[in-house]
Amino acid sequence: MQGTILLIYTGGTIGMVKSAGSDALQAFDFKTLLNNIPELNLLDCHIDTVSFSRPLDSSEMNPQHWVEMASIIQNHYDKYDGFVVLHGSDTMSYTASALSFMLENLNKPVILTGSQLPIGDLRTDAKENLITAVQLASLRQNNEPVIKEVGLYFEYKLYRGNRTTKIDADHFEAFASYNFPPLVTSGVRLVVQHQLLWDFAGTKPLKVHTDLESRVGIIKMFPGITPEFFDHLASFDNLKGLVIETYGSGNATTAQWFLDVLKAIIDKGVHVVNVTQCAGGRVSMGHYKTSQSLLKIGVISGKDITTEAAITKMMYLLGNSAPKSEFKTLFETSLRGELTEN
Repeated sequence: MQGTILLIYTGGTIGMVKSAGSDALQAFDFKTLLNNIPELNLLDCHIDTVSFSRPLDSSEMNPQHWVEMASIIQNHYDKYDGFVVLHGSDTMSYTASALSFMLENLNKPVILTGSQLPIGDLRTDAKENLITAVQLASLRQNNEPVIKEVGLYFEYKLYRGNRTTKIDADHFEAFASYNFPPLVTSGVRLVVQHQLLWDFAGTKPLKVHTDLESRVGIIKMFPGITPEFFDHLASFDNLKGLVIETYGSGNATTAQWFLDVLKAIIDKGVHVVNVTQCAGGRVSMGHYKTSQSLLKIGVISGKDITTEAAITKMMYLLGNSAPKSEFKTLFETSLRGELTEN
């Protein structure tokens, strides 16, 4: 027996069935999921299940739900060898990123998965995703878990969770990790890239962080953005952090009104992080003249971090009262493998 796995159902398409006489999807009793996938009984592990009292469409996900997931893992941590979180795909990358920061010193697998089609659909991708996610969570070598981080498994690939982005609403290959390769590829065999796996917990005990600062925001730059739009940001007294999606390698307009508003926000103690709105690549602050001005006024480089990881990392650092003098260093440092430092 490879071990014991806890399935945590939060909601999403993977646990939905079509209602009688309609194409509308509705949640069904989570315990019947195992009856729909008898192949799970062939895996060399014991599986228990727990479900949110009110399963969610993932578009309803918020930090309090992340706290609920983290608390379930904390409360069952000593009893189980691994965890699989069933989650809607729309916000799965945000949840995977958030959990990676919340679960400090994690030395067991936490694998998120879901599906594009419901479990009862003839062409569903739910069965393969769930079976392989459980298998990955139960992988052991020398009586130790092979995976010791938060991963996201979808369509034959296990990614580091905080490196992922949802890229497609219509195809089974719904996620990508442009700046970091897959940890595991599933084919005839599971091919594990051991050299890529995150393992920095050692023997330290799990530490769960449940204080998240949600007074943060994301702004995507676009040609024609107006001063009036940014003026509203400067008047938002409760704003604690701001992620700006800029062009290319971190470039934005050098219009004086834009720099003045950003500087006013930063002078109020708001942390501003620069990430690229490109699917892949990284921010290189100061590489072009159009980003030198941002660097001078104190904008923080997000390097090659995803937007999902940037906003959840900001929530985590602010929620844990990271000192203002250390915030930039902490953000530009890889805490859970979420960015490439060099």
